[in-house]
Amino acid sequence: MLSHDRVWAAIDALAERYSLSASGLARRAGLDSTAFNKSKRLSSDGRPRWPSTESLAKIIEATGASLEEFTVLVEGRRGPVEPQRTAVPLLGFAQAGAGGFFDDAGYPSGQGWDLVELPTRAAETSYALKVQGDSMLPLYRNGDVLIVEPGAPTRKGDRVVVKTTAGEVMAKVLDRQTAASIVLVSLNPVHPDRDIPMRDVEWVARIVWASQ
Repeated sequence: MLSHDRVWAAIDALAERYSLSASGLARRAGLDSTAFNKSKRLSSDGRPRWPSTESLAKIIEATGASLEEFTVLVEGRRGPVEPQRTAVPLLGFAQAGAGGFFDDAGYPSGQGWDLVELPTRAAETSYALKVQGDSMLPLYRNGDVLIVEPGAPTRKGDRVVVKTTAGEVMAKVLDRQTAASIVLVSLNPVHPDRDIPMRDVEWVARIVWASQ
């Protein structure tokens, strides 16, 4: 039976399964870090406070879990589904800016990629980028691994990796995209936002998972 206690227990279990705290799970999903705190589970008058369906959808997407996996956790059944491990191609941002690694649509091409194994599901066309430097602080640190999915639908507020025709590769937040240009908000306030003509954009790929 679906209950307030079971839903919150499932959120805690999902965080633990992916080696996260409840706060870490919230941050990975793009939510306020206190969204899943114990104090947020009851209102000031003691009534149960339920997580929104949007929040649940975001944590499922952020971890790469399936709806079935989360349902098993809610039901508290024995023998829960284990997260599937997936090996995807891995390269650094400098490599991504060089030629020969991608086709025109931004999909990995060629042979001899290094591989990284992930505790999460990934689309067949997904690949990994290793963060280099501090341009993406405070969200992503040097050495963090970003999983990107070329061709995935994007919308305002999504974190994306963009490659320009000049070979520049950047991770930013999508503000808006039109036929004429793409507007990107920098993760690090030290670095400027960008408004890039679409004629200068080689590809855009949505970030679907990140190590923390």
